[in-house]
Amino acid sequence: MDRNASLGPCGILRVMPTKKTKQKRKMQPKKPRASQPVRVPKSAAVNKKSPAGIDPRRVAAILAKLDDAYPAATCELKHENAFQLLISTILSAQCTDVRVNQVAEILYKKYPTPEAFAHANPAELEQDIRPTGFFRNKTKSIMGASKAILENFGGQVPRTMEEMLTLPGAARKTANVVLGTAFGITSGIVVDTHVIRISNRLDLTRNEDPKKIEQDLMQVIPKEKWIVFSHQVIWHGRRVCQARKPKCVECNLEKICHSKDKTI
Repeated sequence: MDRNASLGPCGILRVMPTKKTKQKRKMQPKKPRASQPVRVPKSAAVNKKSPAGIDPRRVAAILAKLDDAYPAATCELKHENAFQLLISTILSAQCTDVRVNQVAEILYKKYPTPEAFAHANPAELEQDIRPTGFFRNKTKSIMGASKAILENFGGQVPRTMEEMLTLPGAARKTANVVLGTAFGITSGIVVDTHVIRISNRLDLTRNEDPKKIEQDLMQVIPKEKWIVFSHQVIWHGRRVCQARKPKCVECNLEKICHSKDKTI
């Protein structure tokens, strides 16, 4: 009798499965599984925040057109020195340059030096700058910055970003305005409401935070153009690329602008 066979009940011969038979059963084809979507590694995923308009040739074209339109663009805050520019820039928060210039014309005759502002009567200074809005906070910033300049910098406006940022009321925008316009120091790019709007419309950034926008622009705008670029974009925002009704018909950037809120 075969060694793989044995007698079952009632004397019926039963054949036991061999190892080969067992292996055949294990190797039966499995049912096909539903196809799973391919996972893309994070490193290979497309960054939705990356702007499409930062091709170097396109950026160069934007800069050339800004040069054509605004060859003499500069800061429109009237000032005679770096200290006056600092005060006017603080006053310009949520206020037009035209209104600031109107207030400053009288203000700097009454307070001609940092000492005069530092020792001013706060209530009186508040009324002097009231037309610019947020006059209480601005008074604190102006007096605080004046005192810091006297106590820490020998009465002179500092010339580095790090030192400027220690002054009350001076964030990066204010520091960039003063350093770039008063001293010609390229420390960054001024990002105000016009620069925020136009840099997004031109797809040079997809951020809304001023600090992030500045970093985006600093990566694509040549450093030697940082100061004039800010002035030109601000001029463009005031004269042509306005917030509610941009004058696209008059814009020399229209052909390379693909903003969704174009008027033509």
